[in-house]
Amino acid sequence: MPIVRTAVKSGTTSEIKEKIVMGIHSALVEGIGMPQDELFNLVQDYDPADFFYSRSFNGVARSDNVIVVEITMRRGRSDAMKTALYAAITRNLEQDAQVSPKDVLIFMHENDYSDWSVGNGKFAMKIVQQPGDDA
Repeated sequence: MPIVRTAVKSGTTSEIKEKIVMGIHSALVEGIGMPQDELFNLVQDYDPADFFYSRSFNGVARSDNVIVVEITMRRGRSDAMKTALYAAITRNLEQDAQVSPKDVLIFMHENDYSDWSVGNGKFAMKIVQQPGDDA
C-alpha cells in the first residue's frame, strides 16, 4: 500500500490538485500493479516563501510551480519499475494537469510490511493484502 504526500504551491485549485492526485495514482496502478482501491495521497499546500529550491539543480530549469511527490511503499520494486513509474507520473501530470515535468520532484521511501499498520491498529505483517471485516 503506497502512501503518497504531494506538496503543491498554495493557490493550486482543487480541480488541479485532484488531477495531480489521479495522475500519480494512475501511474502507480499501471507502473507497479498497485490495486485501484489503494488511493492514499495527502496533498499539502506550501507557501512559496517557505520553500527554497534550486531552479537549476542538475541542469533542470524549474519554475515557480514545483511539485514534490513523496511515495512510501514496501520494498521490492526494481530500478526499471521505478524508472517507468517516474516517467509515467511526469507524463500524466503534464498531460492532465499541465504541470511541466521539469517541476516534478519525486522521492521514494521504501520499507517492509513490519513498518505498517493500515487499519484497526493491526500489524500489517499479519494481514498482508487481506481484506478487513468492512470489505
